Amino acid sequence: METINALGRRKAAVARIYVSEGAGNITINKRPLDVYFPSSILQFIVKQPLAKLGVEEKYDIKVNLDGGGYKGQAEALRLAIARALVKINPEDKPALKAEGFLTRDAREVERKKPGQPKARKHFQFSKR
Repeated sequence: METINALGRRKAAVARIYVSEGAGNITINKRPLDVYFPSSILQFIVKQPLAKLGVEEKYDIKVNLDGGGYKGQAEALRLAIARALVKINPEDKPALKAEGFLTRDAREVERKKPGQPKARKHFQFSKR
């Protein structure tokens, strides 16, 4: 198998991944998964598509992660992994789609408007 690449995005985070056959190592920005994401919850989020298909120990994944916070980065990486697994084996698509791993969460931060303290909050109105 040659190297498969995929892209995942969430909020301001972008995950570019390269999947090849291996022993199940996930390297993020040249650091192991458990060092980059010390939280077990975020590690679980990242590994969800692999666990669903039972291929945790089958592929090595190299990741370039950029932008956003840790939660957005973890979810961007989950989407990228799911997309790569579908590229490798298209028969896996219904199982991953049913879990929602192939859905791009399009919610972005709303911009701040002029004359207001935040996007929707307004300064207190004073009649006098």
